[in-house]
Amino acid sequence: LLAAPLTAAAADESPYSWEVTGVTDYVFRGASQTDEKPTVQADFNYTSSVGLYAGIWASGVDFGDEKPDVELNPYIGWNTDVSEAVNFDAMLVRYVYPDAAANNYNELVTTTTLVETYALTVAYSNNVWNSDTDGWYLAVGREWELPQEFTLAGSLGYSTFDDEVAENYLDWSVGVSRTFGPATVGLTYHGTNSRGEYNFGETADDRVVLSVTFGN
Repeated sequence: LLAAPLTAAAADESPYSWEVTGVTDYVFRGASQTDEKPTVQADFNYTSSVGLYAGIWASGVDFGDEKPDVELNPYIGWNTDVSEAVNFDAMLVRYVYPDAAANNYNELVTTTTLVETYALTVAYSNNVWNSDTDGWYLAVGREWELPQEFTLAGSLGYSTFDDEVAENYLDWSVGVSRTFGPATVGLTYHGTNSRGEYNFGETADDRVVLSVTFGN
């Protein structure tokens, strides 16, 4: 859900878009959400001509016995070009676990993109993990165009929490992707520092994730 910002649909394009992705592991801010197992993810989105958008994203999850098996992320947002070099996106997302509603919570996510290359993300929840605790997430990212139509992307993020609900920690990723016909294939390395591993155990160990995405 926290990928590149959506852009307003052009007048001659359909306002609806969709994606289906298979991943070898669902990693969120450095930690596996599927107990290091593969899953399928899907996104359906509507974007208006003025940059307002809404949609829903879904994924399988695995947090252990008698825990959620599905995550749904309904979201609404607004995307605009501030200038020729700056794009701004603000999105309100709800993390919903249909079979474990006690884990549901909301988050506001803003992403500022510079010259379609550099990205700054600031996210805030006043009830992270439904813990009645404030949580912030700050991240910077960059993309590089490589030969043979490959793209290299890297990011560095920092999660911070109030009231010691968890240790503040760093996460990072670096990955390469390429489109082959109707599919985009990516290979990404994810990691966290020792505080991330303290929070989440083995699910925050370094890992490589393969993804294959189809969409319009």
